[in-house]
Amino acid sequence: MAWRTPLAAVPRACFPPAVAIHVVRLAGERPETRGRRLSPWDGAELARQLLAAELVADIAVATGRRMLASHQLKPWRHHLWLSPKPPRDAAFDATVAALIELDTRPRRDDAMVLSVDENTSWPPRGRVPPTPPAQPGHMPPRHEHESKRGGALNVCAACDTRSGQVFGPCDPRQRQPACMTCLEPLAMEIAPHSKTIHSVCDHGRTQHGQEVRKWRATHSRVVVHLTPVHCSWMHQVEQWFSILQRKRFRIADLASKAVLQTQIEQFMVEWNQGAHPFNWSTKSVAKVMADAPAKAA
Repeated sequence: MAWRTPLAAVPRACFPPAVAIHVVRLAGERPETRGRRLSPWDGAELARQLLAAELVADIAVATGRRMLASHQLKPWRHHLWLSPKPPRDAAFDATVAALIELDTRPRRDDAMVLSVDENTSWPPRGRVPPTPPAQPGHMPPRHEHESKRGGALNVCAACDTRSGQVFGPCDPRQRQPACMTCLEPLAMEIAPHSKTIHSVCDHGRTQHGQEVRKWRATHSRVVVHLTPVHCSWMHQVEQWFSILQRKRFRIADLASKAVLQTQIEQFMVEWNQGAHPFNWSTKSVAKVMADAPAKAA
């Protein structure tokens, strides 16, 4: 019977501090600066670079990772980042504070707050063959990878921040009339005692173009509040778009744009039957504002 030495008893290779310093320096540089055609470093590539530089005769991948762990370095990971265009100055803080107050203050009987935005390029994606339902015996729905492309729809929606109800049309093109088609019925149906309709929107042309501005000029009740650039996290309707994506289109098998439009409109009807306001408190917003540059996407 052959005896094996326990792994804990096998001595680890010892390297001089210069090797660890070189590993940390490599992790803090982009691979392109070293003439490597890599996107990020990983443990194997760092070990290969040390061998190419003839700093060590041999080194395990885990050894390089342990050297980086003491410095809390993981160059193989990355975070998606969007640099903010407007400066985070006093004017930005004042705009955000005004929008927070508008969304969180007690509801007034003579006012309504609407979060208006659009979500573009919703494809029907008919599957070949159709998606079957779940079957007994632990057989989940089998979602076919292959699909038929049939154009796309744009959805312009307005969310009542106090009730959570959502209204909006679908349009095959991204254009300004879709925004007016969304707001016109609301402006007519909202009771006359509501003297002010606060419309929170971004700087997109669909919601802030010349045609829309002319329409707003004839509707004195509509007061526009523009969010700062790259601050879509301040649109409450974006949460509803996320719910629509997860609940209805996570497994999509729709033959045409007409079917897609019918499904979206039906989802709005069902949502409004049990609509609820989103839990968008000042405490949660304050936490988001602390990370505003990172969450501006």
